[in-house]
Amino acid sequence: MCKWRLIQGASASAHLPSSSSSSSSSSSSRRCRCVVLLLLCLVMSSLAVPCPERGRDMLRLRATNSSSSLSLSAAAAASSSSSSSSSSPASVGRHVRSYEHLRGDVRWRKLYCHNKFFLRIEKNGNVSGTKKDNCPYSILAITSVEIGVVAVKSINSNYYLAMNKNGKVYGSKEFNNDCKLKERIEENGYNTYASFFWKNNGRQMFVALNGRGATRKGQKTRRKNTTAHFLPMVVEPQMKDLFY
Repeated sequence: MCKWRLIQGASASAHLPSSSSSSSSSSSSRRCRCVVLLLLCLVMSSLAVPCPERGRDMLRLRATNSSSSLSLSAAAAASSSSSSSSSSPASVGRHVRSYEHLRGDVRWRKLYCHNKFFLRIEKNGNVSGTKKDNCPYSILAITSVEIGVVAVKSINSNYYLAMNKNGKVYGSKEFNNDCKLKERIEENGYNTYASFFWKNNGRQMFVALNGRGATRKGQKTRRKNTTAHFLPMVVEPQMKDLFY
């Protein structure tokens, strides 16, 4: 009997470690699950922290984009309004060159022709050229009467440079339509003076001096002729004082 009990006891004691090992394994598995859950909680909590910041960043990004889109739309509207305003007649007129400041402006000049003659208006009203640079009749007052239109008058003889409908250049005591001359700067830097009121078959007629210093008929002149090209030369101050 005693021997059987020992055997049974041995067999019972032999089964004890298995039950303890199973309980220990179950407890260790519970610990593992707890650890895993704890780690998951920590990971989730670490991931959940920047989410609001990211959401705020996204909100800020959207707000920036919306504001930039609004600013872009505002800029586009401003550019369209500026382009429309620039295309309006008022804005176009603003950029047009104005010559109003020349109205009434008086310039003392000597008109030096391309063929080396100074234009003069003598005391009898005759218009010719002279090679004397100190001729008192060659000192001229050029006055702007309209935009691009001038009147040329000899200071000493008090005659205006004029051209009639037949193209004859002469000196006029009174200012009239024959005395209105269109002044234009040519490509070579010289000026041309064409009749403002008269034309020959639709062609402009220019004041010109031939090779002998005599005036040419307006019908025989062209803009490209160097005989019609004059260089305005500034009159020295001491020469001005002689005629005041």
